[in-house]
Amino acid sequence: MARLKTTILLALLTGMFLLVGYWLGGQQGALTALILAVIMNVGSYWFSDRIVLAMYGARELPPSQEPWLHAIVRELAQHDSLPMPRIYVLDLPVPNAFATGRNEHHAVVAVTRGLLQALDDREIRAVLAHELSHVKNRDMLVSTIAATLAGALSYLAQMAYFTGMRNQNDRSGGNAIEGLLLLILSPLIATLLHLAVSRSREYLADECGARLIRDPLALADALRKISSASRTHPLLAGPRYEASAHLFIVNPFKPSFFLSLFSTHPPIEERIARLEAMAKG
Repeated sequence: MARLKTTILLALLTGMFLLVGYWLGGQQGALTALILAVIMNVGSYWFSDRIVLAMYGARELPPSQEPWLHAIVRELAQHDSLPMPRIYVLDLPVPNAFATGRNEHHAVVAVTRGLLQALDDREIRAVLAHELSHVKNRDMLVSTIAATLAGALSYLAQMAYFTGMRNQNDRSGGNAIEGLLLLILSPLIATLLHLAVSRSREYLADECGARLIRDPLALADALRKISSASRTHPLLAGPRYEASAHLFIVNPFKPSFFLSLFSTHPPIEERIARLEAMAKG
């Protein structure tokens, strides 16, 4: 169901892109916007692991350190037919984790020091299974496609509006209003669809991770602990760090009211409820 939802959302983003391109009336402008968005997002996709790891001062964990953690990751990767990813540690007190890398052969699984201290082995295994599911499902690629389409839509909307402004003398007031609505609504709708894709992939990683370890309640317990710690001791950071919130299994920052409306994560209660339903089923 989550895969179908992602496909539908990406199709809606693509449809919006074609619709705005048709409204603009210029295939060249639509192609230019798409190329610009692709260049920006492919660069982010290709170097995402280096950027985020450097930003948090993460250090690679050799097999000689925390061998039990390497053993868990190796076992889960083998069960999921994945190459062994690199393991990094972030010196952060809050429990959390994320996966990054452009594909399964360049994957990185990062855990915070707080995760290793606050969760038991069963819960840590569940979190690692969730992150490896992101790698298995190629969520970095899916997210990049969604971001590319959303970015291209924003470019198209701006081009349509400013083209309309330049030709205002030759256009009716109705068309000028259409251009303004396009400028405001297209990026907003594209962003909401992009966020919906991100939330859909979190549900899918929860489901796949729980099936991998055959213990949905372990992941539910882990999410409950991580969420509680994030609420009581959120990370204090600026927009540069908060832009990476979507990578973590639970948002570690305290979002403002405005940003909470555009959350990249599903409600934690809903995620836990789904996992508990899986356990009963």
